[in-house]
Amino acid sequence: MRQPRGRSVARPVTGRRLFRALPLTPALALLLLFLGGPIAYCAWIAFTDLQLTGQAHSSFVGFANFRRAFDDDAFLNAVWLTLVFTVLSALVGQNTLGLALATLMRRASKPVRTLTGGIVITAWVLPEVVAGFLLYAFFRREGTLNALLDFLGLPSQNWLFTLPILAVSFANVWRGTAFSMLVYSAALDEIPTEIEESAEVDGAGGWRRMWHITLPMIRRSIGTNLMLNTLQTLSVFGLIWVMTRGGPSDRSQTLPLFMYEQAFQNSMIGYGTAVALLLLLVGSLFSVVYMRLLRTEV
Repeated sequence: MRQPRGRSVARPVTGRRLFRALPLTPALALLLLFLGGPIAYCAWIAFTDLQLTGQAHSSFVGFANFRRAFDDDAFLNAVWLTLVFTVLSALVGQNTLGLALATLMRRASKPVRTLTGGIVITAWVLPEVVAGFLLYAFFRREGTLNALLDFLGLPSQNWLFTLPILAVSFANVWRGTAFSMLVYSAALDEIPTEIEESAEVDGAGGWRRMWHITLPMIRRSIGTNLMLNTLQTLSVFGLIWVMTRGGPSDRSQTLPLFMYEQAFQNSMIGYGTAVALLLLLVGSLFSVVYMRLLRTEV
């Protein structure tokens, strides 16, 4: 007699759940259509020999494009440079500088905060192509940096030729630090002042308060910021393309530029799409790692 009653109670609960999920159906359908659909189509292209020109029909080639990628020294070079670019500009540069600026601006006067914030955010809101031209003019052989070095009597060099990956990494730090600064400014404002004042009264110095109080309390903000910065940096294309076009001799060619070269310059759409899926896989792996780090500690 109790089992039918249990079933009769479960039906309204299931119905209510379906009714609550009903408003999400249009959004889910749009996501599947405009996000899932293109990803599925690209996944299919990656397993074909589709070319941009000179081909009437494409054929299924299985994992040939992926095997070709891992046998290609240019692809492995692009993977290495992508990791270097991401670590230098996102994990170290933007994250560290953004936290430093947020900490310093918290203690600065209002005019200093307004001026510094305005300068940093201006670099962030500039279009990527405009920022690329500005940094190209800064690092080129006859650019602003060498003019300053000559004025100071220091040796100058062609930075875009001798240290291209460092130059584009600096450019990405200059452009993207504002986001980290805003994230950390909001996180630091949420820390109760009583905790820091108590630690200061107990004799804890600035570095000890930062290491034992501030960083643990903004741990989730640090993880979120690292994840977003990493995903954004992995897809940077216009900034590097304007500054170096991946050169010289592919010494600043990251995966987005390598993918573009193979798909649209060499007309190998299938191979280029396979590289794009591998880049998507790298971003997914980073996301999984960060999401695990962001889980609430038990």
